[in-house]
Amino acid sequence: MDIALRGIALFFFVFLLTRVIGRRELASLQPFDLILLIVLGDAIQQGLTQDDYSVTGALIAVGTLAALQVLTSYVSFKVPWSRRVLEGYPIVLVQDGRVIEENLRRERLTIDDLAEQARGQQLASLEDVRWAVFEPSGAISFIPKQ
Repeated sequence: MDIALRGIALFFFVFLLTRVIGRRELASLQPFDLILLIVLGDAIQQGLTQDDYSVTGALIAVGTLAALQVLTSYVSFKVPWSRRVLEGYPIVLVQDGRVIEENLRRERLTIDDLAEQARGQQLASLEDVRWAVFEPSGAISFIPKQ
């Protein structure tokens, strides 16, 4: 039981850590995906290589984390307000060609970062952007002006 409680505590610690790190750094993974990969990999490695850590303990830890993943997915699906906490929410960075500086600062992005992403979407300037939205996944979606 101690292993399950430690797994739960570490799960929430790493979740909070990924929220602090920010979306930009985790752009290709959802926070829970990253947590699961890191913690599961370590639990499995410990079960395989450590003499003082039993295979049963690794199975309990992995099972607990998998159950938490399923539970958080279920809660996110059934309780709409929980999605904002568990998955984040989109943030508007540019509206009608005007950069929203406060949102850039909050997400620790620079105008140069934003302009680089816009150029990657074949937009010459941020003035050509109707909306730029920082998605929960860490990607920036650009909607050009017509």
